[in-house]
Amino acid sequence: MTARSNATTAIMLGAMLAVSTIPGLAQSTAKPATSTPAQAKPAPQKPTTAKPPAPKPTTAKPPATSAALSSTAKLKDIAPATFRANFETSVGVFVVEVTRAWAPKGADRFYNLVKYGYYDGDRFFRVVPNFMVQFGIHGDPKLNAVWSEANIVDDPVTQSNKRGFVTFAKTGAPNSRSTQVFINFKDNSFLDQQVFAPFGQVVSGMEVVDKLNGEYGEQPSQMQPQIQSGGNAFLAKNFPRLDYITKATIAKPAPPPPPPPKK
Repeated sequence: MTARSNATTAIMLGAMLAVSTIPGLAQSTAKPATSTPAQAKPAPQKPTTAKPPAPKPTTAKPPATSAALSSTAKLKDIAPATFRANFETSVGVFVVEVTRAWAPKGADRFYNLVKYGYYDGDRFFRVVPNFMVQFGIHGDPKLNAVWSEANIVDDPVTQSNKRGFVTFAKTGAPNSRSTQVFINFKDNSFLDQQVFAPFGQVVSGMEVVDKLNGEYGEQPSQMQPQIQSGGNAFLAKNFPRLDYITKATIAKPAPPPPPPPKK
């Protein structure tokens, strides 16, 4: 079996709540959730003797969110042709610019999740250096129960998964995107053929994304059933140094340029 086919077979290894067919992965009877892309080749980890950083000063309780999040039917706004989303995090600010034409269904879902506060307080639970960073499981288990199976139809892939491009995670099944997204640390174009369709890219603050704590690697992602049911309280107890989103907002559009002076 080639390295590429190994990556294809392992596409659901990053996060699966359904009964597993991958040897070595424990079975579960929980509801299926969004899965994640697998690496083409695991990145080598450099040995280190440095002490781990102290736990980040944060509460396990997620911030208050919009009442609209309690029902998936309420979040149906159509995204603008282009818009920017500002992400304030525990290590700084980065900005995602979305182009709706790249992946309209993904862009609309992302627009609604940001606009109504779904990502506020969420942890970056999968940070794999030289691959990608993933987030989008809510800190409140009640909202996870609402959104984990709120899937959207696949978009055709029109852009490549290059460094800084932002894409929804999914399972190996069609039409399985819901709330989890990832940001590519490098050119991961091998994901394009798996229908991972980028809808935007980081246009400011990629150096902040690069600084997100990757000490836990794949460990939290392999415990997605527990994250879904335990939320931020589970993550704070078991992975206390994960970085997180404090606030994600839709940026106000720039004002139109002034009219030219009259002659």
